[in-house]
Amino acid sequence: MFSLALEENNKQVVDDLIIGAEHLKKEVKQNEIKCFLSGESDILNCYIEIHAGAGGTESQDWAEMLRRMYLKWSNKRELKCTIISEHRGEEAGIKSSTLKVMADYSYGMLKFESGIHRLVRISPFDSGARRHTSFASVWVYPIVDDSIEIEIIEKDLRIDTYRSSGAGGQHVNTTDSAVRITHLPTKIVVQCQNERSQHKNKETCMNMLKARLYDFEIKKRDQKTKNQESEKSDIGWGHQIRSYVLHPYRLVKDNRTSTESTDPEKVLDGEIDIFLESSLYKLNG
Repeated sequence: MFSLALEENNKQVVDDLIIGAEHLKKEVKQNEIKCFLSGESDILNCYIEIHAGAGGTESQDWAEMLRRMYLKWSNKRELKCTIISEHRGEEAGIKSSTLKVMADYSYGMLKFESGIHRLVRISPFDSGARRHTSFASVWVYPIVDDSIEIEIIEKDLRIDTYRSSGAGGQHVNTTDSAVRITHLPTKIVVQCQNERSQHKNKETCMNMLKARLYDFEIKKRDQKTKNQESEKSDIGWGHQIRSYVLHPYRLVKDNRTSTESTDPEKVLDGEIDIFLESSLYKLNG
């Protein structure tokens, strides 16, 4: 009996040591990641803009899949993530959508998601079951707080109102509550339709515009102060950063860090931390 109790006690000690080691490992990793989130904007909340590329329904469906991926990622981390605007495709998917992520360091974690995302699969919309390649762009930029002053001159703005095309009940299609603002000097366009009030949508648009202009100025300044490094990829439109292949093989590969996953469904279900972390380690150094 004593021997059995001793064996059980030793097993409990070993289990506790394993749990403690795993907890310590996780804590060390979190602190290590925090070290890479030291940029002046990294701590801020962020917007995620998703746009379907050329290809009609195929790309619009892919854009919606990407939106779902980021919503799932936020949900798994218990982050507040809301849809600010969306423009539905004629048959399926979305032409564009903007998400708002309210969580410290969300910009720092997601900023390297900006770029072109490519999908290869057997099309569910093709009666011939042929393989299609689709593209969608993702752009992540920080939400500026009240401590950051952004000057916006009224004459530089063009403000348009229109009827919302997204969810929202009967009211959506009865008034021109959706707002689109164009900043003429930079050609930056922001839009919002998630509120019933045109006034609230305009207020949200102005906050988005301030964020876009802040991001624009930061990138312009960085371009002047940093040398072009050949190992770092341009994350602008036209530069593919990640491929999601569902056929003829199954693989998700980040073209900048060479990080891979052989489980695309898991990735598209929000398990993207391996790509976020590898980007921080390689591209933030």
